Amino acid sequence: MVVDTSVEQFAGSLRGQLIQQGDAEYEEARNVMNGMIDRRPRFIVRCADVADVIACVNFAREEGLLLSIRGGGHNVAGSGTNDGGLVIDLLRMKGIRVDPEKRTVRAQGGCTWGDVDHATHAFGLAAPGGVISTTGIAGLSLGGGMGHLTRPFGLACDNLISADVVTADGQFVVANDRENTDLFWALRGGGGNFGVVTSFEFRLHPVSTIYGGPIFWPIDKAAEAMKFYREFIANAPDDLNAIFAFLVVPSEEPFPQHLHNMNVCGAAVCYVGPMEKAEDVVRPLREFGSPALDGLGPLPFPMLQQAFDETAPRGILDYEKGDFATELTDDIVAVHARFGPGVPNMFSGALIFPINGAAHRVAKNETAWSYRDAGFSQVIFGLDHDASAMPARMEWVRDYWSALHPHSAGGAYVNFLMDEGDERIVASYRDNYPRLAEIKREYDPGNLFRMNQNIKPASA
Repeated sequence: MVVDTSVEQFAGSLRGQLIQQGDAEYEEARNVMNGMIDRRPRFIVRCADVADVIACVNFAREEGLLLSIRGGGHNVAGSGTNDGGLVIDLLRMKGIRVDPEKRTVRAQGGCTWGDVDHATHAFGLAAPGGVISTTGIAGLSLGGGMGHLTRPFGLACDNLISADVVTADGQFVVANDRENTDLFWALRGGGGNFGVVTSFEFRLHPVSTIYGGPIFWPIDKAAEAMKFYREFIANAPDDLNAIFAFLVVPSEEPFPQHLHNMNVCGAAVCYVGPMEKAEDVVRPLREFGSPALDGLGPLPFPMLQQAFDETAPRGILDYEKGDFATELTDDIVAVHARFGPGVPNMFSGALIFPINGAAHRVAKNETAWSYRDAGFSQVIFGLDHDASAMPARMEWVRDYWSALHPHSAGGAYVNFLMDEGDERIVASYRDNYPRLAEIKREYDPGNLFRMNQNIKPASA
């Protein structure tokens, strides 16, 4: 039991805000993005600096408290909160510094990709991130990080240069390719298992105005469109990324009214090569069938990153399942063509992320992220504001995934995993898991950082 004097001493050691049950801010502070997660931690600390993070780690360890780390709060499984423990909330740690000459950015753990895009775009640069600007940089990068720039520049974790980390014993360390190299290896895909990353240094790339946006095809062309897509993306230049999607068109601008609430399939396109070549590169997308919507054109990269933010509002109920696929075989196409047209609303859908191009030029044991031989990462998600609708949303996701999974490569992108058991975690790291378990034993032998897709410390 945590005694009042310990809490008073702990509160006195902080520059940030300690929030407890009964405080006015508690209800808002305990909530995460996924409204299905309803947990009540005893303490939430909105850290002001690294010293606060160290104090939190020490307090949780010494008092035997369950410990969660929250960056952007988007983790679908709810790892950023817990029942009865302590939450390290990095919300206020949003410092960013861009070095335009070295083409790097240093961003604290509370930053979102929208924060980073805003800072880097002023210099005509960008870091590979995700597809929703409100997603935190921390969870996405530590889990791997797929998005609009994966084929040109690799995963977010491939572009991580250095990380500042508070470890389970309350020590502050730097992890990069010269210091704490095992930890650096583990952070690139191993999730939040190894410590609290208080700042990230990323490699930047010359990305400012891109050529891209959405292109939709009629849903009755789903199988044909997927077969076209698999050939197109296999032969496209690395400068082009295209994420295939089954979706319901939002009933709002900029989408034309005659498409509102229609089920379609399509792609979110991002081309970062020479603008004079853009029309030729995307021409096959336009010439396939008769697109229901052609939204391709020049636009600032941050606009593409923000384009789908409204489909993931904070507090919506969210249920997801994912898988890797080596290829989009005819069997996989058939499953998607069967279930994809059943997307129930504008918040739900299925996405197929290409992970070839630059992501394939990293060896599978070069980082913790193992599936370098996979061609695609698939995710099916059912979201709704109405709790009474969620059983049907979850059944659709499960039926879809159950039909798809027998044709998968085995594991899943850990940021798409919910509470699916140890076997799925091990399968997602494959041959890299034993090394991760050894590094976990070195840096967190007591498994303090276990509110995640947990890698258990190796036995002595």
